[in-house]
Amino acid sequence: MLVLSNDTALNSLLSKLLQDYLEQMNSSAPSQVKSASSNLEIIYVLLMIGLFGFFTVGVMLTNIRARRLENSRDPYNTYIATDIWHKKDREYFQAKLIENYKLCCVFENHLAVEQPSTQIPEAKSS
Repeated sequence: MLVLSNDTALNSLLSKLLQDYLEQMNSSAPSQVKSASSNLEIIYVLLMIGLFGFFTVGVMLTNIRARRLENSRDPYNTYIATDIWHKKDREYFQAKLIENYKLCCVFENHLAVEQPSTQIPEAKSS
């Protein structure tokens, strides 16, 4: 243990320790604030990821539960499962295509037909 003889030596030692402590606090204060801010940022990011994951899992479970509750003999599911409507739609489309093809006619413009014997006059540049 350190024993000092007079008050001036004690005062100088205490003032030196106080200055060292204040310098240490001043130099480490920004790093402590920075690390505290960094910790809060990490917590915020983890919180957002957790909330997103919770929401996603909830939607997935709700969807799975709803699909299990569907009855396979439901008329809507039976309508989708059968391919009869697709065949009828295809037949209707083919009938419409043939009908439109029969209605189609082509007019030929004899003046617009290419004539290799005649030459197109060129404009002379002056």
